[in-house]
Amino acid sequence: MKIDKTYMAIIKQIRDGRKSYKQIADELAITENTVRSRVKKLMDEGVLEIAGLVNPDKLPDHYFLIVGIKLKTMDLVNKGEEFSKLKGVVNVSVVTGRFDLILTVLLRNDFNLLDFYTREVSTIAEVDFAETFVVYKNYNVKVPYIL
Repeated sequence: MKIDKTYMAIIKQIRDGRKSYKQIADELAITENTVRSRVKKLMDEGVLEIAGLVNPDKLPDHYFLIVGIKLKTMDLVNKGEEFSKLKGVVNVSVVTGRFDLILTVLLRNDFNLLDFYTREVSTIAEVDFAETFVVYKNYNVKVPYIL
């Protein structure tokens, strides 16, 4: 799928997931049907997902973490997929640098950091080490509520 200027303009407009297709069409000077069909194609292709997101700073009794994972294997893509299925994991990225994977994680008091490591991370083989960064304050971070 080629993402052209119209697709990009629609993506920028739909940042407010409550904005109507008619409003978007009017602002971009295209038809509402064009917006509707293009949004559907973007969603079908996995380019766009419309979802409610939360600011983890605003959730009481929740913790937002970034976890760096160093693996004993170079099977980064499959390991990334394994980590993406763990409870609390919002996002996994295969990266360069001292870590192989970077996880963003959302936890709460009844499923805390110790639970995350002992019940979840411990189930994945070939982890060399993990380093946890507790986020005390974030800027511009919104995540899907997954717990």
